[in-house]
Amino acid sequence: MQELIKADIILIGAGIMSATLGVLLKELEPSLSITIFEKLDAVSLESSDAWNNAGTGHSAFCELNYTPEKEDSTIDISKAIKIAIAFEQSKEFWSYLIENKKIDQPESFIQRIPHMSFVWGEAPVDFLKRRHAILVDHILFADLRYSDQDAQLNQWMPLVMQGRAHNGIMAATRMDIGTDVNFGNITRSLFKYLSGQPNVKLYTQHDVEDLYKNDDNKWTIKVKNEATAEKLWAESSFVFIGAGGGTLSLLEKTKLPEADGYGGFPISGQWLICNNDILIHKHWAKVYGKAAIGAPPMSVPHLDTRFINGQRALLFGPFAGFSTKFLKYGSYWDLPGSIELDNIIPMMSAGIKNIALTKYLVHQLSLNHEDKMNYLRDYLPLARSEEWRLGIAGQRVQVIKKDDKEGGVLEFGTELVCSQDGSLAALLGASPGASTAVSIMIDLLTKGFGSGILSNTWPEKIRAFSPAFDADFGHNKTKVDESRKRTSRVLIL
Repeated sequence: MQELIKADIILIGAGIMSATLGVLLKELEPSLSITIFEKLDAVSLESSDAWNNAGTGHSAFCELNYTPEKEDSTIDISKAIKIAIAFEQSKEFWSYLIENKKIDQPESFIQRIPHMSFVWGEAPVDFLKRRHAILVDHILFADLRYSDQDAQLNQWMPLVMQGRAHNGIMAATRMDIGTDVNFGNITRSLFKYLSGQPNVKLYTQHDVEDLYKNDDNKWTIKVKNEATAEKLWAESSFVFIGAGGGTLSLLEKTKLPEADGYGGFPISGQWLICNNDILIHKHWAKVYGKAAIGAPPMSVPHLDTRFINGQRALLFGPFAGFSTKFLKYGSYWDLPGSIELDNIIPMMSAGIKNIALTKYLVHQLSLNHEDKMNYLRDYLPLARSEEWRLGIAGQRVQVIKKDDKEGGVLEFGTELVCSQDGSLAALLGASPGASTAVSIMIDLLTKGFGSGILSNTWPEKIRAFSPAFDADFGHNKTKVDESRKRTSRVLIL
């Protein structure tokens, strides 16, 4: 055996999830040694990169798919509340790091942008009005505003209303404390801090090829140096697989029973990107609409003000595509290579049950530039084709799970898979993902650390970060107000 790297913690993948977990662990237990392996030549080049995700600080202010309407016509807001709390926790943790001079320049990764939902037609407007009525009664959404009046809509989103016929039924909601987040920049800031800590080593251009458990219950990791083709080995008591679309294939290699039955369905994305600076500076909001029937949540149409590479931008989309790659820089063999005996039935079953998704993807793949522009004109009636270009977004792998009753189900959220002994955890899935990274990683600490790596005082340390980590936070107006006031000050919002 060649070089052996030993570490208390091994993180696979250098995106927002591994960065968040690594920093959390060093804050809770500074003596821990951490090694990170990243296949590409820099951190945050896949899903965390600003061009590869929506950049929305997901708070459920404007995302209608987080408040589904049930068969009895009631609206379920439980997921919206959970996501809203989770994003407040992310803001609190970032604020803690800034106050303690561990990261800086919040303006480089977060900006205050109003979050809006915009719909038209009798049934969608009725849904939005009822959604507003139930959300506004909750303290997390108390400042959510609703209007179906042209004058107010013109004030909120003048570019969207320009050239629009005013004889139709339309409405919008608006939350002024929404945010745009450059997850690429916050990831780079976290890794910059983490890499400077004692006993932390980041290896880029190092591809994890295999991992298996030893007789002493430690994990051995086989790694290839992509630059030199040399092999090295690593050993650890705890492994986190946060490799985005690459997680599934690595999870399958573990041979853990908890990994049985998982499959993945890749969906790629595209944006229309505005080239006209005048238009870019006329719009100041994230305007979300309703998803098409059969569309995955990542394809909910939205017209977004963004800040990328220090520049203000205007994007519309995403438009869905299909590739057998699980990563933007992955292999076309990713999907066929992920099919195994234990997941082929769940994957086939999920496919049969999601014919609407298949039809939606086929339709999306058939769209040319002008077809995409016609979708944009639902939001910008005067949009001109020459002022918009197509940009490629990231790859997402939707989780397929084994289900005893249905054979297999397609999940549209994130899925945390933990070994029974707490020695390995893996994150599958997509939205709301990055926005709720802190909440997900704290959940991992609860589920995945049965090996005693952390002292039993870590929950108290977590609560010391901020009020948002208290159990009653979502039901305590004073704590919510204090938290938002503090994070707005520290994050310069």
